[in-house]
Amino acid sequence: RPPRSTLFPYTTLFRSGIDDIAVHMPRLYLSMQDFADLRSASYAKLSKGLGLEAMAVPDVHEDPATMAANAVARLIDRNELDPRTIGRLYLGTESALDGAKPTATYILDMLTQRYQDRYGAACFSRCDAVDLTFACIGAVDALHNTLDWVARADDEDRIGIVAFSDNAKYERHSSGEYTQGAGAGAMIVRKDPRLLVIGPVFGVSTRAVHDFFKPRRKMPVRDMLEHVLHLATKAGAELPDGLTDRMMQALREGEDSLFEGETITVHKDTPLFDGAFSNQCYRQAVKLAFGHFREESLRTGRMNTSDPVLTEQWSRIVCHLPYAFQGKRMFPDIFHHDRKHRADWAPVAEQVGPAPARDDYADEEAYQADREAFRRSVSKTAEYRAFVDDKIERGQRASSLVGNQYTGSLFLALMSTLESDLSQGNDLAGARIGLCGYGSGAKAKVFEGVVQPGWQAVTAQFDLFGRLAERTPISAEQYETLHRGAQQTSVVSPSKEFVLREVKGGDQEGQRVYAWVA
Repeated sequence: RPPRSTLFPYTTLFRSGIDDIAVHMPRLYLSMQDFADLRSASYAKLSKGLGLEAMAVPDVHEDPATMAANAVARLIDRNELDPRTIGRLYLGTESALDGAKPTATYILDMLTQRYQDRYGAACFSRCDAVDLTFACIGAVDALHNTLDWVARADDEDRIGIVAFSDNAKYERHSSGEYTQGAGAGAMIVRKDPRLLVIGPVFGVSTRAVHDFFKPRRKMPVRDMLEHVLHLATKAGAELPDGLTDRMMQALREGEDSLFEGETITVHKDTPLFDGAFSNQCYRQAVKLAFGHFREESLRTGRMNTSDPVLTEQWSRIVCHLPYAFQGKRMFPDIFHHDRKHRADWAPVAEQVGPAPARDDYADEEAYQADREAFRRSVSKTAEYRAFVDDKIERGQRASSLVGNQYTGSLFLALMSTLESDLSQGNDLAGARIGLCGYGSGAKAKVFEGVVQPGWQAVTAQFDLFGRLAERTPISAEQYETLHRGAQQTSVVSPSKEFVLREVKGGDQEGQRVYAWVA
């Protein structure tokens, strides 16, 4: 690890950060061209308009727990970590597998199976484990919490692992289907990291909205029975009158573990969402968090006041990317806000005119429409395009090939940025990177990191794009079968990875059983 003199210059207290990152992607993917053909959609719009080239698709043996366990195992093996030295495993996810038991415990179970012969059956028994859920920002929350945990320790070698894992799945034929993706990752968080020291200031914006959510819904049992009987009639069955009433009476008089009352609770992995509203919430939350970060940085003396344009102080900007071009499409507001009082905004203003002022509008819809038109105008200027190419574009590259990762998309973009800079021969040592996370519901966090002198050696081990190139393409028909849960066997036989072996029935109904496949 680097000597402390090369670390974050603010204070010796805040010298914790990300030492290494590893990811695990499903081995299957659907090309966006095949998806466009399947749904009679415009491939040009998906590719050129949104930056989408492929979506990662989990195989039958994969779920959020196996993907995360595989990423953590890669991290442990690559860094030769002794599991007994890992003090916590905090998982950011919105794809939890249980309503009470954290998915992180399934991950620890798999890791224990793999490492107990070498380190003992209790090798993870002192590792704190928990899930953090706030839509796509859960892993940022887990990182924020773990950075503080590492920083306050007397033990210089305190190690935490922050994991993230999700299956970003939408209803078939929905407007979000083309943004699907999946994957997991893990980060070592410690003092004096080799990769990125994270500064102490986090800008935050939180408000309660319903732009995207996965509610627990109650359905009357009668409605469910009538729906099933309707399907039976459509299939050709002849059913007697009053059958629904008799079935309901039988349920009331008997004992049935599935139907214990007049309603049944239904939880679906796919969300309810409003795409346009969610984009609006994203823009507003990140803009407010950006402003909060800037204010706190100025207040605490952690910002270069001689050049208060924060986005120029950042060599790279890494964003949460539900689709690859989301960052560059959301950032014109901040680009404008950061520069509107500077002389170099004048040539941009000549092209786009003045920004709409909220006080000039009585109608909110009209104001939002004009704001969107203003943002589009800014995004088309040569100045903004140069800004995107310099600071944002490298983070888009992996997202284009994977799709949405929910909690992992910000960190996939970080890896994509670093590996791209490494391949281009750019030395980022000492550079400041701005990170902008977002989670629907809604919350944004803006923070920054300083790239460390050892970043190149760490990044060289990512092999992110090499591993993405080795994946197996699937047909549209295979995608449909996997999406419906009708595929019974793995498309690609698992090898050297954790797998879901079984979901039990009977007294332990729902218990998940995992194993390592050599």
